[in-house]
Amino acid sequence: MRETLVLNASFEPLSTVSLRRAVVLVMQDKAVVENAHPGLRIRAASVDVPVPRVIRLSRYVRVPFRRRASWSRRGVLVRDQHRCAYCGRRATTVDHVVPRAQGGEDTWLNTVASCAEDNHRKADRTPEQAGMRLLRKPFEPTPADAMLSALGVSVREELPDWLRALPA
Repeated sequence: MRETLVLNASFEPLSTVSLRRAVVLVMQDKAVVENAHPGLRIRAASVDVPVPRVIRLSRYVRVPFRRRASWSRRGVLVRDQHRCAYCGRRATTVDHVVPRAQGGEDTWLNTVASCAEDNHRKADRTPEQAGMRLLRKPFEPTPADAMLSALGVSVREELPDWLRALPA
């Protein structure tokens, strides 16, 4: 399912939503389409709406300041581009660098994407104990980077000029 970026009325990025939710917001006049997929439209008997990439809320929504992107299994897979941190193949699971059995927690810096084979081989050990090495170190994305990753945009330069200028 396609993800759609939601901008506040002030053009600051708020979140991503499903295509279905984005269309509902547009149909209820709670949002306007700022950027659409070229040539794609949603049509019904009385509806003809462009497939939105980016929508902007019609009214300003006050949100508390977010310093950190919230951790999620899906977020780790997206951050690591669904690539195993140990072998580089397609990742389907999340592995704890310091296992939960040894006090490791669900944090950005302690989790990496992993294929099922490497996750099973590492088991309840650290990479050093298992004789495995990480191809890349885990990092904590900014909230804006987490949203862009969820949209499938790996580099800010892939965005349209007007969206690239938004605050990170």
